[in-house]
Amino acid sequence: MGKPVVHWEIRARNAPELQKFYGDLFDWKIDTNNPMDYGLVETGGTGGINGGIGGSPSPEAAGLSFYVQVPDLQAALDKAESLGGKTLMGPTEIPNVVTLAMFADPEGNCIGLLKG
Repeated sequence: MGKPVVHWEIRARNAPELQKFYGDLFDWKIDTNNPMDYGLVETGGTGGINGGIGGSPSPEAAGLSFYVQVPDLQAALDKAESLGGKTLMGPTEIPNVVTLAMFADPEGNCIGLLKG
């Protein structure tokens, strides 16, 4: 059975500036009212998925990611590694929010996993 893409993310060098840019450009509602000032994006569109715009841990890490929902984060990381990927962040819980992990595909693209 396939695994759905459930979230996308833009990692920005200047998150507030990029949040304003995309909010103005696409009329997205972006809520940063959280301890991490992470911009939760409601696109308001039909048939699409919402996402987020947040700060990047380093200038080199700025970029785009998407998140795939899987039942077992570690099993998905192990499979990614067996296929040539590299674990970037093991299973990590953000209490009362989400449990996630990250890996790089063989070309270095950063992909997220969300526990489903």
